[in-house]
Amino acid sequence: MHPTIGTVVDQRSSFRVDPVGRAIRSFTSVQTWIYGGQTAIEEGERLRKMHATISAQDEEGRTHHALSAGPWAWVHLTGFYAAVVAARYFAVEEPEPGEEQQVFEEFMRLGRILQVPERMLPATIADYWTYFDDMVENTLVDHKVAYDVLDMMARVPPGTPAALRPVLAPFSAVSGHVGRFVTIGTLPAAARDKLGLSWDDADERRLRRLGKAIARSTAGLPERLRYMPIAYRARQAARAQARLDRTLAERPM
Repeated sequence: MHPTIGTVVDQRSSFRVDPVGRAIRSFTSVQTWIYGGQTAIEEGERLRKMHATISAQDEEGRTHHALSAGPWAWVHLTGFYAAVVAARYFAVEEPEPGEEQQVFEEFMRLGRILQVPERMLPATIADYWTYFDDMVENTLVDHKVAYDVLDMMARVPPGTPAALRPVLAPFSAVSGHVGRFVTIGTLPAAARDKLGLSWDDADERRLRRLGKAIARSTAGLPERLRYMPIAYRARQAARAQARLDRTLAERPM
């Protein structure tokens, strides 16, 4: 819905012809700069180099650059909103006191890895919500890319072999309906209004029930299935480092 992001994605992204691959690459990149250590810094530099020459013109002839400070910051900073909303709907338990502050501080550190200008990073959570609400109200628009993403959710992904399309069509329809429902429900109310998307109290109750069901079922899965590979290995590495630290602390002197 950001006009620059929408214009650049509309003209320069592969999301229409390879939505699954595009999503996997994006998610893997996010996991890398969250858990990657030194590789996270390298990933941040790679992303900036990749976007440095990307630009596009909108229908009014205005040129939009992918690395402009405002949209570059917005792409990253929406992650904190996503984390808060995910905890609200899809967590088994309420966050511990101070956990939201910790997540906020981590997102600001990650923003520095991505070289988001310091002036664009909110100093406090209260500052963040002031910034976020202002962006939704005064910058976001009902961009056609937002509608395209919602419409594509229930379709069999492009490039699927013809023989598999009849098999995947029912699954795509069901999963797409659920994905569209969750996407709409987790948007800020003001963003839904701009897109003309309806949402009522009954929808909200259904989303909360769905979220709790997903949270409970996910909690019962083995750790290697609950986390993506990079996150799973990072958790293993953190535990191994903690064990090594304890062993070193207890060594004979």
